[in-house]
Amino acid sequence: MAITSANQLELLQTAEAVAREKMIDPGLVIEAMEESLARAAKSRYGSEMDIRVHIDRKTGRATFTRVRTVVEEEELENYQAEFTADQAEDYFEQPKPGSVWMRDGEEVTEFAGKPQVGDTFEEIVPPVEMGRIAAQSAKQVILQKVREAERDKQYEDFKDRAGTIINAQVKREEYGNVIVDVGTGEAILRRNEKIGRESYRPNDRIRCYIKDVRREQRGPQIFLSRTDPQFMAELFKMEVPEIYEGIIEIKAVARDPGSRAKIAVISYDNSIDPVGACVGMRGSRVQAVVNELQGEKIDIIPWNEDMPTFLVNALQPAEVSKVVFDEDAERIEVVVPEEQLSLAIGRRGQNVRLASQLTGLDIDILTEEEESKRRQAEFEVRTKLFMETLDLDEFFAQLLVSEGFTTLEEVAYVEVDELLVIDGVDEATAGELQARARDVIDAQNAKALENARELGVEDSLLAFEGLTPQMIEALAKDGVKTLEDFATCADWELAGGWTVVDGERSKDDGSLEPFDITLEEAQDMIMTARVMLGWVDPDELLSSDEDDDADVEEEQEA
Repeated sequence: MAITSANQLELLQTAEAVAREKMIDPGLVIEAMEESLARAAKSRYGSEMDIRVHIDRKTGRATFTRVRTVVEEEELENYQAEFTADQAEDYFEQPKPGSVWMRDGEEVTEFAGKPQVGDTFEEIVPPVEMGRIAAQSAKQVILQKVREAERDKQYEDFKDRAGTIINAQVKREEYGNVIVDVGTGEAILRRNEKIGRESYRPNDRIRCYIKDVRREQRGPQIFLSRTDPQFMAELFKMEVPEIYEGIIEIKAVARDPGSRAKIAVISYDNSIDPVGACVGMRGSRVQAVVNELQGEKIDIIPWNEDMPTFLVNALQPAEVSKVVFDEDAERIEVVVPEEQLSLAIGRRGQNVRLASQLTGLDIDILTEEEESKRRQAEFEVRTKLFMETLDLDEFFAQLLVSEGFTTLEEVAYVEVDELLVIDGVDEATAGELQARARDVIDAQNAKALENARELGVEDSLLAFEGLTPQMIEALAKDGVKTLEDFATCADWELAGGWTVVDGERSKDDGSLEPFDITLEEAQDMIMTARVMLGWVDPDELLSSDEDDDADVEEEQEA
């Protein structure tokens, strides 16, 4: 095939037809044609030559151009496509018909000195005759470019649609995964994203949630889901106008796909009940969602800022007697009547598991009897502590515990008036109690310091303000023996914390965790140690704190 005037317009017509069929820009098809013709020309003139082709967008005329670039002498490698500035002068002084010099995209008609590195010399070469192999190769290039353009368009169409629902048509099933037609391409619904044991036949219409859109080497991959919690949230948004309009907000969703789900909602209009609006007249709204989710039972729960109250709602239909919330550990303890235990836990732990997902907390469920036994055990431990350390009889020790005293420090340093409220305690008795408690604490401190020194703790750490002897002993047992060691610690290494690995929360024990040190207190102590060592400039630290305060004020004003 020769690129002659007979088939010049055919190029444009072909480009238009392909672009219309594939719904892509005709310019992309012409660029693919230009590249395919350039490849064919290289096979004729030599692969080392830089041959470029330009097709006129109006006439279809194809112009073949050989390009040479000026490079530094030491960088000259390809003599067919590159030359030095000295060699380039000859071409400029004796130009060939149809040749041009280009610099920064503009034609150069006169040099002030020699040609510069980066200048290009372009000369027109005769069109090539394309044989069968070259034509086949050109066809492959065009098809490849068209496929890439299709993929780019598909990615652009769907990249902003992640997080929405799409209606698709089933094309086929491969190894349990469902391949669906989404109009401009295909998407995949993996078998672990299907509800239960759903099965589909070709041409079935299904509704899916676009979970992710990724650009991969084999083209954009659109991943769908019917098990994602947000799929249910989006279904409610479609069924409940108040959610779509923002009057009601879905705060949290937890699902056991195909079986049961919990959804927490809040209304920003006091006249609208969020639960009733989501249920609808005679349950019509929630039933539409249930039908789409293959009969999945849905508990609609009013959301509450108070976490214990929210949890009580989340554990419905079980009744809760008592809630104990540990905010630092993000754990919550729930006490229920004996007859409510199985209902609170649910079948195979389903109810408490969904409530945990909904609140983001670890939940421990106890019966009233179990909680009573535990409280009794704690009472006995504290009673024994006071009996042994303060030399008290059992009755008097129980009185102290009943009044809320849990440690020796509380007895030793509390206001005397708080001891006088105990029956039978006068000022003399209160003074004696506090003296005994302080003596025991002093003895424990002395023993802890002795143990710390035996473990090799240096004076720099012993003198650090804010650390008790027991804390220093605990640090020494964990290998922290100098102020430098202390300054290199992370806050969680002192105060403890939680780590999430593969969705499972694991506890990180801190050296000073038994002393109820918070993360903020640990951060302050570590930073103080770094300032003392000269690792941190206190002025810069103060400036940073002021900036943080200013940011907080701006956020509050906004």
